Amino acid sequence: MPRRLSKDKRELCYPFIFETGPSTDFEVQTDELCSSVGYALSLLEQELAEQPALLAELKPELHQVQALVYHLNGSVRGRMAVEEADLDWLKARYDHHNGFGAVTGFVLPTGSPAVMALHLCRSGAKKSIRQLVRCEEAGLTVDDRLLRLANLLTNYFFCLTVRLKQHLKLEEIPFVSKSY
Repeated sequence: MPRRLSKDKRELCYPFIFETGPSTDFEVQTDELCSSVGYALSLLEQELAEQPALLAELKPELHQVQALVYHLNGSVRGRMAVEEADLDWLKARYDHHNGFGAVTGFVLPTGSPAVMALHLCRSGAKKSIRQLVRCEEAGLTVDDRLLRLANLLTNYFFCLTVRLKQHLKLEEIPFVSKSY
């Protein structure tokens, strides 16, 4: 039996919270991802306090990334809000950060608190991809741009961890899998 929503708005955090479909899980997960980006930014503000130029570059960029995550969030249930221009912008930011040096092969996710928070964002973006797959499997329409954006976010966050680790003079620790 469906739950009745409280008429008291203080008792309802989100209008779709009691739905059982995958779109709600996707929206809750991408909301967490957006909050994780904000958390990473708060840590960056502490860690980069002595490097105002890099912080001045990253702060508006990560706010724009948060907006993209929220556009991703609403684009399954609601109107498609991700445009090719958004993908192009994030690709350009990826290329910019990748220009400071790339990693070849697998590495262990290590680093400062801000770097680790960005690794968690990377992992959260992967979870978004999986939730989108579940939405498709349930028969919901998932625009290709959403899957492309979620994959791009995953790679962007990784690239940003590499740049920050180089900037902070933290070494990457290679990982050699016995499985692959």
